[in-house]
Amino acid sequence: MNQTARTRTVVSCTLLVTALGAGLTACSSHGNALADRPYDAADQISFNAPTGAGKRADPDKPLEVTVNDGDGRITDVTAQDSTGRYVTGELAADGSRWHSTSPLAANAHYTVRVSTEDDDGAPGRKTLTFDTTQPTSKKRLNVTFGPKAGQYGVGQPITAQLDQPVKDKAQRAVVERALRVDSVPAVPGAWYWVSDKELHYRPKEYWPAHATIQVHSNLDGVRISDRLWGGKAKPLKITTGDRIEAITDAAAHQLTFYKNGQAINTIPVTTGKPGFETRNGVKIVLEKQYFVRMRSETVGIAEGSSDSYDLPVYYATRVSWSGEYVHAAPWSVGSQGYENVSHGCTGMSTGNAEWFFDNIHEGDIVRVVNSAGNQMEPFGNGFGDWNLDWKKWRTGSALVNGTPDTPAPEDAARLQPTAV
Repeated sequence: MNQTARTRTVVSCTLLVTALGAGLTACSSHGNALADRPYDAADQISFNAPTGAGKRADPDKPLEVTVNDGDGRITDVTAQDSTGRYVTGELAADGSRWHSTSPLAANAHYTVRVSTEDDDGAPGRKTLTFDTTQPTSKKRLNVTFGPKAGQYGVGQPITAQLDQPVKDKAQRAVVERALRVDSVPAVPGAWYWVSDKELHYRPKEYWPAHATIQVHSNLDGVRISDRLWGGKAKPLKITTGDRIEAITDAAAHQLTFYKNGQAINTIPVTTGKPGFETRNGVKIVLEKQYFVRMRSETVGIAEGSSDSYDLPVYYATRVSWSGEYVHAAPWSVGSQGYENVSHGCTGMSTGNAEWFFDNIHEGDIVRVVNSAGNQMEPFGNGFGDWNLDWKKWRTGSALVNGTPDTPAPEDAARLQPTAV
């Protein structure tokens, strides 16, 4: 095996080995199962992992694999726990030593497989199994994924709510690495730390239409800090429907409705008047309500003022938590298609609003262009995530910030199509 091939193999395999502990003694064929090999790799390789009944490794300590007395070299190492989690690690250039680079999970069962070759190039292999100790702290970091299971539009971000704050960048990297998002078809994406307790995940572009997206956590039993360990998390599965985009041109006073890239309807609308301009940018449908009572006091307009209102509104599609909707506005039909007279919402006739309501879905894209309003906020007022370009989005990740726009070696495998 040439050096390039060997390095590639090690990088791809070391995902599994991160959580193994130190303080181990050399293992013999009597203490661990050994794979078939042409020569005695058991005498060639030493682990710092414990052997014997009842002995467990400390997950806070790194795992080390070494070659005895310069006899041959290590060519490949994989480490994996019983749940399928891999451990990352580094192999010395001369193949004399491998060590894990991330902590082991507590209370886990590990299998480590080491491939070697002797000075004459003859291959060998050794397998070690061991368990790690219980966590030293009872404090757990629990994760709740969102949205709820179901079908959404292609603009729907994935959210992860933490029940404990995580501020340290290294600790954030541990958490983020354990939160996995897999899609079919596979697309690259990244997490963004919105706050110490909230992350959002989105692809570089919108999700593909009719995709299946599965989210799960590998954090259970993983040490995050001296007093905090990962807890369990309920996995999430969502799907996407057609690619729906509703694009409102505030200057032209019309909304064009696209389905899978094809314009299927153009609707005359009115948007925010001067002083109440509709926000520009991408918004994601948050919910649909057949009837909403809209009162000006809820958006800071004093009761009794010239701009106050108290209206029954039908076919209301919400795109921001601050009260921006696309809805029926029969009182402004004469202005729809000609001028902007609303307090920030996109208004249309009742018939058009009913059609829009029936054809739009939670997670679909609603984009406003050519408005005199501000840009939609990325966070805090709905899902404005797509208003950050991909380079800026990546800066919010504890893993990929400052790295090239390609999958990290430990993430490359999960971007390959897999059955869901």
